[in-house]
Amino acid sequence: MARKAAAKVPVKKVVKKAASTTGKVRPVARPSSSGVAVIPARPPARPSPADAQLPPEIEMSRLDEQLVGILNRRVSLFLEKMKGVQQPSRTMFNDLDQQLVWSMIDRVNQGPLTSAELKTIFRPMLSAGRQRIKHLRVAYLGPQFSFTHQAAITRFGESADLVPVSTIATVFEEVNRGHVDFGIVPIENSTDGRIVDTLDMFTRLPLRICGEVLVHVHHNLLARCDRSEVSEIYSKPQALSQCRDWLSRNMPQARLIEVTSTSTAAQLARDKPNVAAVASRQAAIQYDVPIIAECIEDNQNNVTRFAVIGDAVAEPTGSDRTAVLLQIPHKPGSLSEALEPFRKNKVNLTWIESFPLRAPQVGYLFFLDFEGHVSESRVKKTLKDLEAIPPDRLEILGSYPRSESAT
Repeated sequence: MARKAAAKVPVKKVVKKAASTTGKVRPVARPSSSGVAVIPARPPARPSPADAQLPPEIEMSRLDEQLVGILNRRVSLFLEKMKGVQQPSRTMFNDLDQQLVWSMIDRVNQGPLTSAELKTIFRPMLSAGRQRIKHLRVAYLGPQFSFTHQAAITRFGESADLVPVSTIATVFEEVNRGHVDFGIVPIENSTDGRIVDTLDMFTRLPLRICGEVLVHVHHNLLARCDRSEVSEIYSKPQALSQCRDWLSRNMPQARLIEVTSTSTAAQLARDKPNVAAVASRQAAIQYDVPIIAECIEDNQNNVTRFAVIGDAVAEPTGSDRTAVLLQIPHKPGSLSEALEPFRKNKVNLTWIESFPLRAPQVGYLFFLDFEGHVSESRVKKTLKDLEAIPPDRLEILGSYPRSESAT
């Protein structure tokens, strides 16, 4: 007997989608205003129902393990990127990458950590990556835990070889001799104005300004006794000057004594009875001296501007300053004539300081800061007009990215 043919089951055709290498759709990079490709931030992954039921201790442990891998991967990608760079040292000094990270943090952060706290977490990672390309040595006006030390950490990170020296002149000399790659020195304070020792060294050695760091300077009164028992207060002259009104109102019984640094003052407050210091919070922690009065500076917006010095040339960023040293004939109308090119070319002056010439010369040197980079046409035209006066001396101290906010 013949068997019946089995009925054919219709086969449904399935069109396969092309899979990506990761199995996920990749976000498309878009160019930023700086020309650097920026990957849009992915929305945070939703936890699975199982993860939502995990005890916090287990979930934190898992996240910690993931963070270790992510941070190492971030540094590995940076090292991979730097392999194709012809001048890694020059690129590494460029602050653009760090500024892009800071902008990203400010844009996406929703707390509970503040943007400033997140930056203190990212900064050592960025610094550690740079150190694997080139071991940077940086001289700064010491000792440790001074505000200049804080500025050096802000700009170069904890992984850099930060070398404390005793004077501003020594910072310049160490850079000029090639013993260090860069130096960092205070140049201007919003309360006390110019830092004379720094300006004087620019007249002596052929170094340029490569960058700037703005630091909010908050002074505290440190002591191991009650305020009423303090008979002497130590600090460096600038710190005492920035707190003079508060000290005269609140500590009239105490004698003010100048020392070389706020860190030295903190050590004295630790070791001597009935002694206080005006110093930073970092110094209070390091030398284990209690803070008995916080933020005693007279100007709550007290900011010090620090200059990064070296021989690097900073690339234009679109938000730059240029600094020049100018000596003009000592006669009526010379300064007015020298400032006319800035008005004519619409270049905004941001700082001008005069500095007397050394005897037997008569007259002044002028330090000028203004908006723009030497590569810009309006700045080139301004400098050309200045040279046509002609001045007795005109030196470009450098163009560098502006630091828009203080740390």
